[in-house]
Amino acid sequence: MKFFLCVLGMVMIIEGLPYFAFPEKMKNWMLQIQAMPGETLRRFGLVLMAVGLALTYIGKSG
Repeated sequence: MKFFLCVLGMVMIIEGLPYFAFPEKMKNWMLQIQAMPGETLRRFGLVLMAVGLALTYIGKSG
């Protein structure tokens, strides 16, 4: 459970960093995301999950 909380904390730090460092750019980026079709976002999410799964597998097995 401690490891999970550490990982969750790191994810939150990485996710929050762009909003802290570049708030105006993030607003513009969010507007661009809203204009994207749902299918494009779904594919992007699938690719990110697959890469995350692969990195997790590599990290646990190595």
